[in-house]
Parts: sequence; C-alpha cells; structure tokens
Amino acid sequence: MAKFDDLSNLLKKFVEDGLPGCGCAVAKDGKILYEGYFGYADLEEKKPITEDSVFRIFSMTKVVICTAALILFERGKFLLHEPIYEYLPEYKDTTVFVTDSEGKVHVEKAKNPMLIKHAFTMAVGLPYHFGDSPTAREMRRVKEELKAKYGKYDIVTEARAMGSVPVAFEPGTRWLYGYGHDILAALIQVISGKTVGEFLYDEIFGPLGMDSTGYRFHGDIKERMVSCYKKNENGTWEKVSGFLDEYHQPDAIYEAGGAGLYSTVRDYLKFSQMLANGGCYNGHRIISRKTIDLMRTNQLNEQQLKDFNFNNPYLAGYGYGLGVRTLMNPAEGNSNSSVGEFGWTGALGTYVSIDPSEGFSVVYMHQTIPNMEVYHHLRVRAVAYGCLR
Repeated sequence: MAKFDDLSNLLKKFVEDGLPGCGCAVAKDGKILYEGYFGYADLEEKKPITEDSVFRIFSMTKVVICTAALILFERGKFLLHEPIYEYLPEYKDTTVFVTDSEGKVHVEKAKNPMLIKHAFTMAVGLPYHFGDSPTAREMRRVKEELKAKYGKYDIVTEARAMGSVPVAFEPGTRWLYGYGHDILAALIQVISGKTVGEFLYDEIFGPLGMDSTGYRFHGDIKERMVSCYKKNENGTWEKVSGFLDEYHQPDAIYEAGGAGLYSTVRDYLKFSQMLANGGCYNGHRIISRKTIDLMRTNQLNEQQLKDFNFNNPYLAGYGYGLGVRTLMNPAEGNSNSSVGEFGWTGALGTYVSIDPSEGFSVVYMHQTIPNMEVYHHLRVRAVAYGCLR
C-alpha cells in the first residue's frame, strides 16, 4: 500500500518536472494525516509555498456557495422545486434560443420555468459569458451594459439582468457548465439579507476558523497570494496577473457564486473535513448529514450525464449532484475512492475530494494555466486514497 512518503515524492516530482509549486493536505475524522508544500509561490522572488500561502480557488468557490445555499434550504427558506422567479422576478418569462431545420436561430418562450434545482445542477441553460454561443454573446452584452451603467455592481444586480437573456435550452433538460451558481449567490443575498461574503463568514468561515478565506484582500492576504503562471509553448513559465483579482480589492462589491474566493490548503481542508464528517468540525455544526447526502446524490438524467462527462477521463465514473461531482462508478472512473466521494476543481489547478464514508478529504492546490488537472489531480487522488488503511 501507499505511504504518505509516496505522496511527498509525487509532489516533489511535480516540481522537478517543472510545476512552479504546490501544496496538499489530507485529513480523516478531523485530524490532519498529511501536509506538504513544495516549490515556489513566486519563481522570480524564490518565495516558497508554505501553509500560509493563499491560492485563488476559482470554481472550488462553487462547493462553498452550494453548501451555503443548502444551509438556507434546510432552514426552510426555499425549496428546490420552486421557480427562481419567486425570489428573482426577472426570471418569470424565460426565453430560449432555438435553431430551426434550416439552421436559423430564433427565440421562443420557455415551456417550463427555471427552478432553483436547475441552478444547483447547471441545468439553467446559461453558460459563462466568454463563449461564442448566442446565449454567451447576450450575457457578454448584459455585462458590458451593467459596467457602463454602474461601474461596480453586485451579484444580485447582475443576476437580475441575466434574467432577460434567452437560454441555450429548455431549463432542466441538458447540463451546461456556467452561471447557475452565480444565481445561487444572488439568492443567498436576497433571501438572507446579507451580502454573500457576510453570509459565508457568519455561517461557514467564522465558525470553522477559516481566517485566510474570502473575497477581499485584508491584512497580509495580498502579500501571501501565490503568483499565477502561464506555460509558454517552449515550456517556460510566464508570470501573469491573476484574472478576477480586481474583485479581491478592498473597494470591490462583486461576490460571485461560481468563482472569486481565495483560500489556503489548510483552510479549505477544514471546510472539506466538515463535509466529510457529517457537517460538523471542531465542535461546530454547519449543515446536516442528510443534506450533505442529498448534495452528493447524482441529480442528472441520462442525457445530462452525457453532457457532463462524455469522453472526459477527469470526470469518468462521476455524476453531478447539487453543485459537486459525485462518484457513481469507481470502475468507470478508474478510481480507488468511494462511491459518493465528491468535490470539484478550480481553473488554476486547485482540487478537493471529500469522502463521507471514510471521514476523509484531500485538498491540493497549484496556480497555473493550463491547470493540468488530469495529470496532477488523478495521481494525487490515487496516492492519497492508497494511504487509507
């Protein structure tokens, strides 16, 4: 069987093979079993990655946001089958882009309302705005108009405006990665009466002692941020600005649901251990065990599963729950983790695996473009789970 020395050796090899730096931690039943940091947070300054290094977690924000929204769900603040328009009226008259037999695109009224569950499961039909579909182009236009009108604006303002955009398909019928969790962030703010950041701090970050996790720079967070590197065609690394860093500035007000948080390996490990151990960590109850079970239950139908993991070795064997991948078939996934193991990843190379059946979780982070997730994350998963006795 594997030993944690094997995990250290793997991470060292990542760096020896050219990765600027990385960090990883593994815990079980509330206790840290392994923590290792290798390489540099900044190559030019020769600043090492340590337990205090702060990473942009991008889409691992989604797991936090979905957990926060489910806290409101289990308090009876909304139901999953309710239409989004009951809370954001702008989604009352959803329209859909439809392509006819001649390839011409037109807009029709949606047959069914967009539900809150659809926002959790990426079934709303709203991608991200940087694509080239008719819906993405319309979303880009909306963002440009909001910026021209307001300069800075919050997630509720944006989500309300997106209600006018024709979606890519009939809500609930397909799976499309994109804007759903940003709608959830807006719902959190509307329902709770707090900003997204305030709600996350009060309900999750504060109780768990996640002092180095948030949207805004404060204290020495900016100085502790790991630099972002882009790999050039000749194999060299070029330092680049961290995209979305504008929203970390103290005067920013935009707090998205799909990306935007920063964290440390150790902070996110606390969050992952809370979810791995039935919603409780270090004596603080955050969410119920049964709600976590619902979160990690596959929610997709056959067509949506094809949209989600079709020919993708990274997601092979997984379904999609309420905002998280969830392992359905270890054989198809070539995975030594458990059925029901769940988590997500981030655009710059962050990764979390949460296994309630073992009280076990793994957090790994680096900051590169491309994120090389298949090579790095699946090896980390194999070795970390290989250490379980």
